[in-house]
Amino acid sequence: METKIIDDTAWERLSISNDFIFGKVMQDPGLCVKLLQRILPDLEIDHIEYPEAQKSIRPDVDAKSVRLDLYVRDGKGTVYDIEMQVAEAKELPKRMRYYQALIDLQMIDRGEPYKRLKPSYVIFVCPFDMFGKGRHIYTFEDICKEDTDIQLGDGTSKIFLNAKGIQDDVSEGLKAFLDYVAGKKPADPFVEELDEAVREAKKNREWRHEYMTLLMRDQENIEKGMEIGMEIGIAGMISSLRDFDIPEHTILQKIQEKYGLTSTEAERYMNTSP
Repeated sequence: METKIIDDTAWERLSISNDFIFGKVMQDPGLCVKLLQRILPDLEIDHIEYPEAQKSIRPDVDAKSVRLDLYVRDGKGTVYDIEMQVAEAKELPKRMRYYQALIDLQMIDRGEPYKRLKPSYVIFVCPFDMFGKGRHIYTFEDICKEDTDIQLGDGTSKIFLNAKGIQDDVSEGLKAFLDYVAGKKPADPFVEELDEAVREAKKNREWRHEYMTLLMRDQENIEKGMEIGMEIGIAGMISSLRDFDIPEHTILQKIQEKYGLTSTEAERYMNTSP
């Protein structure tokens, strides 16, 4: 399979909606606090701490690990995880559940009481409407199904932000940020500051190299997966045609036509397929 060349202008086209750029820009504590205050205006966040940039959580060798875009704590120990989610997928609620579980695992060690679990917020910023109701914000907290006045009170909150919202349900400041995520021009001082930070981030040669390396690695993994999938498809086709006693030269011709193989490549698959 032919390897594609990485587009050298990919870095220049990035915006705040890219998770890599978002994570880098939000390393600025001032910008991070301002964003959190817009999302959660009822909280008083005096300062934040970064346990580590783009925190990786690996629960054990067999469990799925995650790499968080923005993972911070405030002065009271409350944890905030903000993720930029560009790809729309039905699995996002369960991904959020998994992130929440892993974050809890980081808070207490074996033998420690559960009361040491601090409040936590997992926030997904999406350039699409996950639930199709036109809201800019969807906040989920556990309540009693039989009596909605009863809250579980486990200290967890899950929030989906929708950059395509149409309702008048958030502050002008949060709406300006979400409009910026959607690709609109900066409309208030904070978003202008954020836009300037994005431009400065794209001048960082070290970050550019890091991003392009990750991009190449992702492409290699995709191409490897496609090659494996093609090999499985070719082997299945050969096996099926042989089951119908199709002549070998006809099978050779068929897989050449279907998969665009040379005669040498086709013969190699023929020789290695049972």
